[in-house]
Amino acid sequence: MIHAVNNFIQHFLQNFFKKKRHIKLGLYGPPNGGKTTLANRICLDWLGEEMGSVSPIPHETREVKVKEQINIKSGKKELSFNLVDTPGIATKIDYEDFVKAGLSSREAKKRAKEATRGVIEAIKWLDDMDAVIVTLDSTRDPYSQVNITIIGNLEARKIPVLIVANKIDLKKANIKKIQSAFPQYEVVGISAKFGENMDKLYESLFEVA
Repeated sequence: MIHAVNNFIQHFLQNFFKKKRHIKLGLYGPPNGGKTTLANRICLDWLGEEMGSVSPIPHETREVKVKEQINIKSGKKELSFNLVDTPGIATKIDYEDFVKAGLSSREAKKRAKEATRGVIEAIKWLDDMDAVIVTLDSTRDPYSQVNITIIGNLEARKIPVLIVANKIDLKKANIKKIQSAFPQYEVVGISAKFGENMDKLYESLFEVA
């Protein structure tokens, strides 16, 4: 009898603390998918402040940034997490691409070096993630080496994943193509820039985290 009571108490406490736990939620994806725009949207919605700067030039975020203690609510459900915005994952970083984007040769080489370091750092941080939002540009082909590499790394680590199809405000957006590419995961279409469909994203987070 005592053993049964102890098991019940242990089971209750495990479930209680599981619901109350504080997690690390990572934002991963290729460059310019909208990770930092999404991070800013989440922080504005729940903290009233932005997290980082954005730019049309790839690899604006070149080091991991963390915003602590974000609490989101939906009905009676609550989720507490540290939001980790990571540099865009790329299989190739060429400084000449930055020159074409308007940077000087010196600035381009510096950015390429920092971006390469950022990719390595982002991959290392995967080992600390409790759940990940993979942020993809819904106007681009999802069947890329980078996207497959990211998803493969997450699957190997058995990290819970929610895929966000960002930029649905654009005419070329194609959520179904992303859903076809990664049918094993839930895909939520949003516009981080304009806050479109963010309620659905927050609701889906409770299922993943």
